[in-house]
Amino acid sequence: MTILNLDCRDGLALLPDNSVDSIVCDPPYGISFMGKKWDCDVPGVDIWIECLRVLKPGGYLLAFAGTRTQHRMAVRIEDAGFEIRDIIAWVYGSGFPKHQSSLKPAFEPITLARKPAKTATLLNIDACRIGNDIITTNGAAKSNTSALGNFKGIVPTDHIGRYPANFIHDGSSEIEDVLGDSSRFFYCPKTSKQDRDEGCGHLVTKQYSHDGGLTSIDNAYQRNASVSSNHHPTVKPTDLMRYLCKLVTPPAGLIVDPFAGSGSTGRAAALEGFQFLGFELDAQYAEIAQARIDSARGGK
Repeated sequence: MTILNLDCRDGLALLPDNSVDSIVCDPPYGISFMGKKWDCDVPGVDIWIECLRVLKPGGYLLAFAGTRTQHRMAVRIEDAGFEIRDIIAWVYGSGFPKHQSSLKPAFEPITLARKPAKTATLLNIDACRIGNDIITTNGAAKSNTSALGNFKGIVPTDHIGRYPANFIHDGSSEIEDVLGDSSRFFYCPKTSKQDRDEGCGHLVTKQYSHDGGLTSIDNAYQRNASVSSNHHPTVKPTDLMRYLCKLVTPPAGLIVDPFAGSGSTGRAAALEGFQFLGFELDAQYAEIAQARIDSARGGK
């Protein structure tokens, strides 16, 4: 359960081939968010090639992206040799438009990709079922194993919870009004202050919702005085990351996050009993990430 203060290129180079069960990450979106230099572009093909190398055959990659640059993120992942399996949409009602002429952001896409393998690996569907209702499906066709072709028909199968979808929402009233019975989808609100600060009480508080400029802009979110001991500007909710980690990782498997940020993936991995290794180039963010992970493990 470790964060290494390294460029992910150097960190991934330390890992042997086919040694990682899954990669779950929130990479730079390439939109220069809040003027941050680390967000000037989406990760290059060279990084995704290293991710492909260290993943076990059939292992999954989950990578968040911005709506403006999702195409570049997915193409680079695919060019590295991954199979693009799906896109998961995390939808929310609490976004802020960046300018008067832009649309209000309401979702973030998550690329689901897989390392090619001779035998297809499956997602952990039962670990991510929605709700506690008893759902009866048609099951699978059964045949007599001692006499091939002696067909026995379809056997109904009961499951606890609905089949997970490639759609996640934040449970806000705006989304509920559109969806109606939205309980059939997994829902997770944006990061709460408690979730953001958990385990970081001993760290210095800093402002995190300011782009550093002096001129007036329309987006009040980027110009208020929000401060936190976890001052990373793009913290993902722990519950969301727990769900995603379970979806693509076998029990007790090793998750790697090349862009650890404030450690939400590592925190989720700790709470779910997975192994975790993260790389973070910024020393201050690496300290925050390790503190949050240690807290999830019952440390600080």
